[in-house]
Amino acid sequence: MSNAETDVAALRCGAPAEGEGTTGAPRVDVLTAREVPLGGPRAMLVRRTLPQRSRTLIGAWCFVDHYGPHQVAASGGMNVPPHPHTGLQTVSWLFSGEIEHRDTLGTHAFIRPGEMNLMTGGHGIAHSEVSTPDTTVIHGVQLWVALPEGHRAAARDFQHHVPEPTQVDGAGIRVFLGSLAGRTSPARTFTPLLGAEIVIEPHRTLTLAVDAAFEHGLLVDSGHVRLIDTALRPTELGYVPRGSDTLTMTNETDAPARTVLLGGPPFGEEIVMWWNFIGRSHEDIVKAREDWEASADRFGAIEDFPGDRLPAPALPNAVITPRRNPPTP
Repeated sequence: MSNAETDVAALRCGAPAEGEGTTGAPRVDVLTAREVPLGGPRAMLVRRTLPQRSRTLIGAWCFVDHYGPHQVAASGGMNVPPHPHTGLQTVSWLFSGEIEHRDTLGTHAFIRPGEMNLMTGGHGIAHSEVSTPDTTVIHGVQLWVALPEGHRAAARDFQHHVPEPTQVDGAGIRVFLGSLAGRTSPARTFTPLLGAEIVIEPHRTLTLAVDAAFEHGLLVDSGHVRLIDTALRPTELGYVPRGSDTLTMTNETDAPARTVLLGGPPFGEEIVMWWNFIGRSHEDIVKAREDWEASADRFGAIEDFPGDRLPAPALPNAVITPRRNPPTP
């Protein structure tokens, strides 16, 4: 998915402060989303939880968009023309609907509920995403993962994985990245990661063993969920620093509560994010934008897309300045 904002903030993001989350009782910070138009003639809105001023990364997860349920007849659905990426992996996960994916590897695939598409755009890749004609409701998440320095110029790649569901203490779990509840995804990533959909039955409490070296984020799609001792409402994301080896979640509603759990060790590198690019300097971003606007071979081409590419927005009239995750008291 593209960041379709026309006035794109430039972010220089750093690792958490030393010792974050290693002392004291587990805490939960509540992150709220902002609405962003995805583009198209009727501008489908998405809710963006990462990055934001209070937190820029959870592990290597650097971008969380949550959308729907949207009635396609009213919103126009998803229609994102070919657009570029550098220095990241994209993770597509749907709750309902179907999206057609094309990329400059020559991949022509579909994103469907319960099936993960993982695309690597290290040195450069381009792709398009369009909801299919039979889709009436579109609903899901689009996530980005920052690539570490040693792999940020990785070759283009595309992986598809259908996780086998498992039941644990009144919850259905699908692990699309990493390991949880006895399930491990075969998908290849460049840093340790966790990504899972968790649907908790009404008025049930779930306690999961997790990696204490990871920080975690729980995004609530539906229901009211208490994470440890903090209430989370739909569209909110609860952040837990590293140091916890269990996470407890309670569905406080009369209907199933759907969540997405993300995790990973704190990302120990500064990165620069702008539009659809991740680099290490302002100059990296300038070069990527120039290459995209010049139709350079770096990104390739999607020959059979029925429309124009997405142009890059104008760069900010300033050099990117540092921004860091807040230290823990």
